[in-house]
Amino acid sequence: MASVNYQKLEKGKLKLTITGRLDMESTARLWPQVFKKIKEAKPKVLILDANGIEYCDGAGIGLLLKLKKKQEEIKGSIQIENLKPEFNQLITLFDPGQLSKPAKNTPFYQRVPEQIGKAVMDFLQAAHSQISFIGEVFVKFIYTLFHLGTLRWKDTFLIAEKSGANAVGIASLLGFLIGVILAFQSAVSMRKFGAEIYVADLVVIVLFRELGPLLTAFILAARTGSAFAAEIGTMKINEEIDALTTMGLEPVRFLVIPRMLAAVFITPLLTVFNNLFGIIGCVLVMVSMGFAPITLLNEIKGATDLTDLFGGLVKTFVFGYLIAGIGCFCGLQTGKGASSVGDSATRAVVAGIIAIVVADGVFAVVYYFLGI
Repeated sequence: MASVNYQKLEKGKLKLTITGRLDMESTARLWPQVFKKIKEAKPKVLILDANGIEYCDGAGIGLLLKLKKKQEEIKGSIQIENLKPEFNQLITLFDPGQLSKPAKNTPFYQRVPEQIGKAVMDFLQAAHSQISFIGEVFVKFIYTLFHLGTLRWKDTFLIAEKSGANAVGIASLLGFLIGVILAFQSAVSMRKFGAEIYVADLVVIVLFRELGPLLTAFILAARTGSAFAAEIGTMKINEEIDALTTMGLEPVRFLVIPRMLAAVFITPLLTVFNNLFGIIGCVLVMVSMGFAPITLLNEIKGATDLTDLFGGLVKTFVFGYLIAGIGCFCGLQTGKGASSVGDSATRAVVAGIIAIVVADGVFAVVYYFLGI
C-alpha cells in the first residue's frame, strides 16, 4: 500500500511525500486525493519526495507525469526528488513531451467555400480520369480490331470462357424462368378477352427487344464486371500493374482490351441463349394450357421478325463494351488495402447497371425515331 503526506512550505510551495508501492490499485486510490489537494492549494512549486517509493509500475508513472502536466497547466513547476534511477528511466520512457494543442475549428462560413472547391476539384479530377480512360481505350480498341495480331488471343479466349461459357447455365435458367413467369402473368389478363394465344406474341417481342438483352447484361454486370474490377484491383494492390508499366507494357492494352473484346462478343451469344430458353419456358406454359406446339410456333413466327431479334442483339454489343470498360476502370482506380477491392467491385456493378439502363433508354429513343 502507498500513502501520501502533504506539507505546505513558504512562498506557495507544497511538498508531497509518497511512500510504499505505487501499483495500479494504490495509484487508483491516491489519484483523486492528490489532485483534489493540488486543486485547493494551487502551488507554484510542487516538491515531490519519492525516496519512500518502493515499487512503481506504469500506473504510478502515469500519476507522476500527470502531476507534471497539471503544474504546467497552472503555470507552476514540479521538483521530483530522491526518485530511484530505475523509476526515473520509466519517466523518460513514458513521457510524451510537449503535446501540440488541437487546431482551432475553422468557422462555418470559411469551411463552406473550401468544401465546395474540394468537391468541384474531386469531380473534375474524376471526370478527367474517366475521359482519359475512355479515349485511350477507344483508340486502342479500334487499333486492335484492325491489328488482330497484337491481341493476346490465349488470354482473350480464357476470359471469354470464364465470362461466357461458364455463364450459359445461369443465363439460360434466368431466361427460362422469365419466359414462364411472363406467360403465366400475361395469360391472366389475356383470358378476360379470350386472347390467350397472343401471350406468345407478347413474350417473344418483350424478350427479343428488351428483357433478353437487359437481363443478360445485368447478369454480366454482376458476374463479369465485378470479377474484372476485383482481378485488376488485386493486381494494382500487389503492384503488378506498376511492374507492367516498368517493363514497358501498357496496362490498357495488356489487361483491358482482351477483357473488352471478350465481353463484347460473348454478350450477344448469351442473349441468344436467354431468348431461346425464354421462348421454351413460354411454350411449355402455353402447351400446359392446351395449345398445340405448332400453333405456338406459327404465332411466334408471325409476331416477330429479324428486326426485333437483331434490334435487341445490337444493344448487347454496347452493353458488353460498357460492362467491361466500367469493370476495368474501377479496377484500375482501386486504392490501398484489401477492402478497396470490394469497394471497386461494388462500384463496377452499380455503375455498370446504371450505364446499361441509360444506354437502353438511348436505344429506345433512337429506335422510336427510326421506326424500329
